[in-house]
Amino acid sequence: MLHTPSGGAGHGAAATDSGLMSIGTVLNVLREDFPEVTISKIRFLESEGLIEPQRTPSGYRKFSAGDVERLGQVLRMQRDHYLPLKVIREHLEAMERGEDVRLPALGRAPAGEDVSEPSDAPTAARIGRAELLAAAGIGEEELAEWESYGLIAPVAEGVYDAEAATVASLVVELGRSGIEPRHLRVMKAAADREAGLVDQVVAPLRRHRNPQTRAHAEARTKELAGLAVKLHAALVQSALGVRLP
Repeated sequence: MLHTPSGGAGHGAAATDSGLMSIGTVLNVLREDFPEVTISKIRFLESEGLIEPQRTPSGYRKFSAGDVERLGQVLRMQRDHYLPLKVIREHLEAMERGEDVRLPALGRAPAGEDVSEPSDAPTAARIGRAELLAAAGIGEEELAEWESYGLIAPVAEGVYDAEAATVASLVVELGRSGIEPRHLRVMKAAADREAGLVDQVVAPLRRHRNPQTRAHAEARTKELAGLAVKLHAALVQSALGVRLP
């Protein structure tokens, strides 16, 4: 649960100056529960209409406690339920109207099965092509281009893993700074090599006769993937001579 300073107003409501927070303060609050969140991510969610912080006369963002709580809800639904932003926005709007709504289930089903129905199998969450397009705010032509560069690939006809929505959102955000999808092929190649290294370590665990050892493979994969992501980020920051907040 997020712990926000007192005195804030709900989403879209007025608040006194003493109850408002800068984007840096919001970042520190959110990182207690979401260590990977960045200022760019917060700005992106604002640009997608998920939050509406107030602005000072000089243009600085000021967030209420309600804004921070709403951000936490959005990030939690992305992390825990793999929901695209369009679905999250509709869910929050329904809640604000006082409707009794349940989180939609983006099926945790093997490729080829109905992606709207949950499964007990420990497979990755899936989203449909239409959901991916809506989440990224792009058209078929753009998605086809990204697929041609290998940035996004379906796991089955018209079905993608939930991480594709995150990749698509980041490709869009980088594009706003002039970094085109074709420029990102080098990042995809590096990611594939890193994934290959992790797979070499984990593969023997997956093939083991002991079921407990095989089950441990998934946890080990997540652990190594997390370390690889942190190392990659640190190397990029070091190469650029910057340190991200």
